[in-house]
Amino acid sequence: MQRALIIVGVSILVIGLLWPWLSKLPLGRLPGDILIEREGFRFYMPLTTGILLSLLLSLLLWLFRR
Repeated sequence: MQRALIIVGVSILVIGLLWPWLSKLPLGRLPGDILIEREGFRFYMPLTTGILLSLLLSLLLWLFRR
């Protein structure tokens, strides 16, 4: 449990430090992300971004378990 908390803390720290560069990535604006805009209504569903992040996290967790 201690190791997992340290890994999560270091990951959050690294993401926080890299945020200025990470925010320039097109995540959230990928083809396949659904955006419906109408007067007085806005719906956004980051479908492709969610799938991509899920695959990336699955790969990272699989590598850490090995």
